[in-house]
Order: sequence, then C-alpha cells, then structure tokens
Amino acid sequence: MSLEHLSQPPANSRQRAKELVLSLQDQICNGLEAVDGEGTFKEETWERPEGGGGRSRVMSEGRVLEQGGVNFSEVQGQELPPSIINQRPEAKGHPWFATGTSMVLHPKNPYIPTVHLNYRYFEAGPVWWFGGGADLTPYYPYLSDTKHFHKTLQQACDSINPLLHKVFKPWCDEYFFLKHRNETRGVGGIFFDYQDGSGNLYKGQDPKGPAAKIANELGKHPMNWEELFALAKACGNAFLPSYIPIIEKRQNQSFTERERQFQLYRRGRYVEFNLVWDRGTIFGLQTNGRTESILMSLPPLARWEYGYKAEKGSREELLTNVFTKPQEWFNDKTLEEKCHPLEAVD
Repeated sequence: MSLEHLSQPPANSRQRAKELVLSLQDQICNGLEAVDGEGTFKEETWERPEGGGGRSRVMSEGRVLEQGGVNFSEVQGQELPPSIINQRPEAKGHPWFATGTSMVLHPKNPYIPTVHLNYRYFEAGPVWWFGGGADLTPYYPYLSDTKHFHKTLQQACDSINPLLHKVFKPWCDEYFFLKHRNETRGVGGIFFDYQDGSGNLYKGQDPKGPAAKIANELGKHPMNWEELFALAKACGNAFLPSYIPIIEKRQNQSFTERERQFQLYRRGRYVEFNLVWDRGTIFGLQTNGRTESILMSLPPLARWEYGYKAEKGSREELLTNVFTKPQEWFNDKTLEEKCHPLEAVD
C-alpha cells in the first residue's frame, strides 16, 4: 500500500475528529471542576449561519479560577478566509470543514500560571491537517512547575514519535512570541500546525529559526492520518496531568496586592498577543464565528502601565529576564542558579 494512500483521511475522519475534541472538552471540564471544588462551567450552544456551531463553557469566580473557558466548535463553509488561503493556497475553491477545542484558564492566585490549549482538525478538498498545542504563562514562576509541564507534554509527543518534541517545543517558543515586545508569552510548551502526512515536521513562518533548523536536520518523517489523530489524542489527554499538579501545589500560597497587580499587568501581554498575533482569533473572526466564544480567551481583568520596569533583583525581574525568553529547561544548568536566590526552585 502506498504512503500516499496511507496518509489519506478515512471516510469517517470528520466524525472521529469531532468526537475526539468533544471528549477532550468533557474530560478537561470535569477535571477542572473537580480540582476547583466550587466553580462550575456554564454551557451555551450556538449555531453559525454559514454552517456548523459549537458549545462554549465558561467558569467565572470559582475557588481557583477567576475565569476559564473551554470551547468546542465544528464549522464549515464554501469560502475560505484569507488567513488559511495565505498559508495553504491549494485549498482555495474547496468547501471546508474545521473542528477543534480551545481553552484558556486565568486563575486567581498569581502563583498559578495561566494556561492555554488548542487541538483542531481541518479539511478542504484534498487538503487536510491536524494542529494544536498547549502553553503555560506563569506570573511568579517556579522552575519545577515549568519542567513538569514540559516533561508531561514531551512524554505525550514521544509516545507517537520521539523526534516530534524536538521540533514542536521550539515551534511553540516561536509562535507564542510578541514581536512588538521581543518576548515570549510565557514558558511555552508544544505547538504544531499543518501536519498532513507529508513528513515535514515544521510548517511555520520562520524558515531560518531554531524549529526549522532542527526539522531540516531531522529530515522528513511521514505520519499517516491515524498517527496524527493519535498524536492529537495523546497531547490532549496529557493536559490535566500537566497542569492539575501545579494547581494543587500552588493554590494555597498567600499573595500580596503587589503580586496581584503584577499579575494583572502581565495579563495585559496576554491580551496583546491574542488580539494582535493569534491566528486562531483571526480565523474565528474572519469566518464569522461566535465573537463571545472567540474572545473568551481574554482575562476578566488586566492592566497596562506606561514604562514599567521590574525592580532589580526581584521575582518580577526574574520573570521578565528569564521566563519570557526561550530556554532549554532541562539542559541549562544556569537556570537553577538564577532561580534559587529568589526561591523560584522547590
């Protein structure tokens, strides 16, 4: 059987992809309600006039979560938005289908990081792909939490192919990057897109960046539809084990008004990324998605401060200088030396 045949989607590809992301939404919401203990997700279903719809679940003012949204969508149409045509011009002129689940959680406690997840599937004529990932945005970071998050996602990738994480980790650093601030949104995680069985592990926008360089060195590694489906499933299932232990470890740490204000200030960066750079936000708005669901990723409160500079030697400076820069979290021994004096290691 030819590789080309193996890489074609099965006849029930859309239904299976939809069921996968629906089950991830259920699993994640159930796990978050259990750890929060007080908050519950309120659900709204919606329909899109051009075809499809979704269900949005939002928790507000929980014990742990100040606000969190976990969305599912299944949309289709005849005319692709520019954000897709620019990336994959061969999809032009074909009816399209997209389904996915996306999530952003904004905890109350500044010692618990904000976190994001998205896994999705797309088809348009002969064109199909899987994409997704998860990334962590701490405010008062701990090196151990960062390593735990990365290790859990690496293990999920390695369960499919041990080469994937070598590309998907630097691709995440590259994608969640605020060019106008010259900093990453947080400590990263994994990110992949346009995974379509061709074997090109990197299909990003920086052909000279670290992710592209590593992918070129590794060469092509074709994965068929079933393997890529298994990748999305493994990574989605890794979310709760990657994040819940961080909540459990940090939820009772006391914090001051200074730390709360810094959290709100850094949340402003989250807003900037999602409104300026995030392709999911752009795709949703260009395809006439439900605006409330698209923008549920924004925090309930955020602030901006002109010309802010972190105090020298502070934990705020540690975040700014170390945890908003791409790092080799497991291989750089100097990270512990930088974190230890500020009690960012435990």
